Amino acid sequence: MSHLRVATYNIHAGIGSDRRFDAQRISKVINELDAEVVALHEVESHGGDLGALGVLAAETGLRALAGPTMLRGEATYGNALLTCCDFSGIERIDLSVAGREPRGALDVRLQCRGMSLRVVATHLGLARAERGRQVRQLMDRLHPADALPTVLMGDMNEWILWSKPLRQLHERFGKTGAPATFPARFPLFALDRLWVRPGNRLVRLYRHVTPLSRIASDHLPLVAEIDLSQH
Repeated sequence: MSHLRVATYNIHAGIGSDRRFDAQRISKVINELDAEVVALHEVESHGGDLGALGVLAAETGLRALAGPTMLRGEATYGNALLTCCDFSGIERIDLSVAGREPRGALDVRLQCRGMSLRVVATHLGLARAERGRQVRQLMDRLHPADALPTVLMGDMNEWILWSKPLRQLHERFGKTGAPATFPARFPLFALDRLWVRPGNRLVRLYRHVTPLSRIASDHLPLVAEIDLSQH
């Protein structure tokens, strides 16, 4: 059986739970995941392609797709995707709400081991109404009739298990597990989420817990294994 491993990881701009910046630790955690597709959030890069994202790509051997949502001085900040798969289409979705921090999503078509896959990676806002609007935008794009296997993953910033945005996502994609990923040292909240459609392709969903992942960021990575053998 052929399994594809994907992950979502809020790297907190490389600042660990010990409040120390160390991009090398992030690279090592990504390498621990041994995943073909990794969505990253809170990626801050100085110097364009030579910035932090370029360093992470070089140290992991994966190709980088940037999805910046804002500028901080001369630095970009936002989402990104690292992958060893070929990509055939990239769209950057603006999920920003007036008066709130700019937000967005990366919508990418990938070719992985001869199979087409759609990956949507996002980081939603902190306000409840903001998240509700952003989830509605995403669901408008992710139509139920779309036959392409799809992964929706990211930091949803949603800690209330019965919240309307989560209920809507479960109704659209099917309910999945929710391992707690935040804070990394003693995880209590399932802020990071991952859905696979069709749901029977999801083989395993787990948080990646190692001594290094507990300190490299304030979030733990969330990892899924997907069955590619089904047709």
